[in-house]
Amino acid sequence: MSKPLVVLIPHNLGKAEAIRRLQGGMGALHTKFGDKLTKIEDRWEGDRMDFQVVALGQSVSGNLEVMEDSVRVEVQLPWLLAMIADKAKALIQKQGQLMLEKK
Repeated sequence: MSKPLVVLIPHNLGKAEAIRRLQGGMGALHTKFGDKLTKIEDRWEGDRMDFQVVALGQSVSGNLEVMEDSVRVEVQLPWLLAMIADKAKALIQKQGQLMLEKK
């Protein structure tokens, strides 16, 4: 397996508000990317979420940790998707920022 893809997403919301927004944003992923993602599972324990996504027939797993001023996302990409890691990193960064934006 390739090395994990790590994305840091800064915010100024505080930990509790960031968690609230991310939890709400996971449901939006189902709606927005449901045609591309065949499976989305997430499990929260405190300020950490473990997740598994199946995209393009490939299983992707990872976790995110919410801190006071940032969110650290770590994703294990299968070799096929690791070839497009830069695009995946940009997508994770963009979607994370959208989830954390003021609503």
